[in-house]
Parts: sequence; C-alpha cells; structure tokens
Amino acid sequence: MFRAVHICFLALTLLAAGCQDQASSIPTPAPTDGSDQQEFYYISPSGDDANSGTIQSPWKTMQHASEHATPGSTVYLREGVYQQKVKITRSGHSSTKPTTFSSYPNEKAIIDGKGLSVNGLEGLIEVENASFITIQNFEIRNFTTTHADQVPTGIYVHGAGEHIQIRGNTVHAIANVVQPKGPDLTGRDAHGIAVYGTEHPAALQNILIQDNELYDLVLGSSESLAVNGNVDTFSILDNTIHDTDNIGIDLIGYEEISADDKYDRARNGIVRGNEVYDITSNYNPSYGTNLPNDSHSAGGIYVDGGTDHMIAQNRVYRNDIGIEIASEHAARSTSHITVQDNLVYHNRLTGIAMGGYDEERGSTENSTVMYNTLFQNDTLGAGNGQLFVQAMTKNNTFKRNIVVSGSSGVLIYNEYSSNAGNLLDENVYYTPVAEEDALWVWKNEGYSGFPAYMKDSGNDTHSRYVNPAFMNETSEDFNLQPGSPAEGYGYLAPR
Repeated sequence: MFRAVHICFLALTLLAAGCQDQASSIPTPAPTDGSDQQEFYYISPSGDDANSGTIQSPWKTMQHASEHATPGSTVYLREGVYQQKVKITRSGHSSTKPTTFSSYPNEKAIIDGKGLSVNGLEGLIEVENASFITIQNFEIRNFTTTHADQVPTGIYVHGAGEHIQIRGNTVHAIANVVQPKGPDLTGRDAHGIAVYGTEHPAALQNILIQDNELYDLVLGSSESLAVNGNVDTFSILDNTIHDTDNIGIDLIGYEEISADDKYDRARNGIVRGNEVYDITSNYNPSYGTNLPNDSHSAGGIYVDGGTDHMIAQNRVYRNDIGIEIASEHAARSTSHITVQDNLVYHNRLTGIAMGGYDEERGSTENSTVMYNTLFQNDTLGAGNGQLFVQAMTKNNTFKRNIVVSGSSGVLIYNEYSSNAGNLLDENVYYTPVAEEDALWVWKNEGYSGFPAYMKDSGNDTHSRYVNPAFMNETSEDFNLQPGSPAEGYGYLAPR
C-alpha cells in the first residue's frame, strides 16, 4: 500500500543526504612535497611537534595540528593511543573542503583521557566557534572526573559555526562519578557527544552526527548525545547508543545555553535510523542514592523544548521510556515534532510519552505521531500503557499507528483534563488479554473494551481492534505478514 505521508519528510532528508554524499569518501593518503600547502598531515605517538607533519616526519599532538595544518587539509592519526586533548578553533576551507581529523585508513587511533583533568564542560575533542570541521573514525574513551561541576565530554561542539561532521566514532567510558548529596542533582554531569549553540544570533548550523557508537557512559543528570541551545538544522543519523545511565538522544530548549531566549532552542533537526537501547536511570545516583532507585526516567529519544524536528525510522527498545516529546519548562512548549515510522518496544515505563510531567511544567503542541509500532512497552506493569499522555498536550495528532499492549492490557493512559484539541484516529489496537479487558484511560476516565472507549471518549472513530499479525514477535521481527489486517499502518522497516 502506498503511504503518501512518507513524502512529508522527504524534503527534510535532503540536507542529511547531501551531507552524507559530500563526506562519504575519506581522502586517500598521498605523498606530500613538504610545501606550505600540504593537503595531508600526520600524527604519530612517536612523532614530534617540531617535525614537518609529513608521513615520514609526523607530529605528536592534535593540538599542534589544529593550529598549524592548512585549512581544508586532512590530519591523519596513525595507530596508537593518544593521551591528550584538543581544542579546534580554526575553521576549515569550505563545506566541500573541511579540515578533517581522522584515524589513518585501516588503523585505529584511540583518544584516551585517562589521568587528564576536566575543566568545566570540556571535550576530549572540542570544536569552538569554528566551521567546516570533520571528526571521524576515532575511539574516544576514559575521560572521567570525581569533582562536582566538571562535565567530561567525548566530543564537544560549541559557540557558532556551520558544516561540522562527527562520523564513525566510538565514544565510551566517559563518566562523572561524583556522589550527589541528598536530592540535589547539580554538579554531576557528563556527555558522550554534546552540541551547544551558545551564541546569538549566529547559530550552529548544518551539523551531521552519523554512524557513531556511544555506550558505557555515566551521565548523572545529563545525556548521551545532546543538542542544546541555538542549534538550527542538524541531522543525527544511524548512530547506536546503549548502556548508559541517562537519556540517549536529547534535543533541548530553554536551558539558557544561548543568552537570548528567542534563539535558545534546538530546531529543524532530523533524528533518523538510530538504534537506542538499554538506557535506564534505575542505577543512577543522581535520581536517588539508594540503588536501584526505581526512577525509570531515562528516555531513549527525548525532545525537551525543541521545535520542528523529524524523528523517523529509529529502533528504540529496553529503555525506561521509548520516545518522549515533552517540556520541563513552565509555559514553554515542545512543538511541531513529527514522530514517524519508529519501532518502539519493550520499554519499561511507556512507549511514547507526550506533555509536561505535571501541571507545573510545559506543553506539547502541534505535533504528529504517525506510522509507529508500539509493542508491549510498560514492562514494569505500572499501567502507563503504550502511549502516555501527560499534562498540557494540545492540538496533536496520533494516527495510523499499531499499538499492542503488554499483559497489563493498558493501551493509552491519560489522567489529565488539561489536554485539548488532540486527534486520535485510524489506529490499530490489540492486547494479549481478552478484548473486554483491554483498557484505555482518557482524561482520567477508564474504558474497558474498544467499543466503550471509542463511544464515550470520542476518539478513534475510524480505528480498529485487531491482531496485526507480525512476522515473528519472539525474534522481534515486526514486519507484517502478507495479508495482515494492519497493512498500511505502523512501522515500515527500511528496505
């Protein structure tokens, strides 16, 4: 069945596709004549910054290379461990000729922070107010602190700039292990990758984060991959994020990262093709030092105050919350978010959550959740269901989704009457319990069985209660069998 709605994000993906195409090839190492206009420079653990930077006479440090390599050149790190930090402040030549820092082809350079100090919010690799920079194919590890208010980060991009690419890196063992005192969450933070637009009106623009793996991160109250503040137009594509103690991907606004409130929110982003799993705050002492703390607050993909984002074709499972579009800030909304074609399953608290988590928070407005498959989330059995509608959700659409409950039978849970203008229709619902025991809660009214829910809530007039007939639930193959009654609904696996 042709799904015309998929056209709606085709234009949005063109930027991301263009970024892929222009950076898809690594420059082939070539001999250099040692002139001032070298196009390739080399760093080796046995090098010396007094050398010329050729393959025969390599430099020692990335910092020296960042200050002396010709803009638009490629800096190759030869195999080995580099116990050093770098701050890149010089821009590359152009969007088609960035300055590139990369492992040498078929070798692995490891940037290791063991024993290095952390000074405030700092990256092992840091890009500050620079444009046309590519960071690719490194292992980045072991940047940790035991001091409050120090924020170790694997890769940190901040200020303003454009056309920055972070591709093919492995980031792990980044940690803040300060023990919080009482309920105070401050002072215990870390990131795997962080992009902070701290300037105004100039933004960070045309950012690509692709094909990275982030894991084994001790984050406190922060995020594995964060885009925050004045960041306009970015793509987060085909990354794998797992086994961290707080949020996987977070698109954030209203945290005063940019001093001008008008610019202080991430916008116009694409989050596509990522796999996010095993994210939980249950063993994170920032949410209660008596471990496990039963907090279950960490989302796989989270939009907190962002706007105009596409979240599509992600596989999100075994997290506390699968995907959350919400706002933690009073009188501020997360808005114009499209959540489409995602597979969200076996998450502990709920599959998709919307709205402020209490009446004192912000709202979720004018957003669309379509063509997703939500399968047996709410594994804790707490009754939050597959779609968890929280406070102040306004003028949102929930259509053409496949929604299958777990053993609790709860499909939608909404206890707030502050919701208004939301459209739920043309969905497929199913539970493994008896049909009459399937449960929807809408504006704090519970409805057992689909007919009662549809009649009394006014929702889902054209929806159906039917087994969608997945190919193989046990092996987590959620494609539909031929002739499925849910054909044309739910997640469509990439071909």
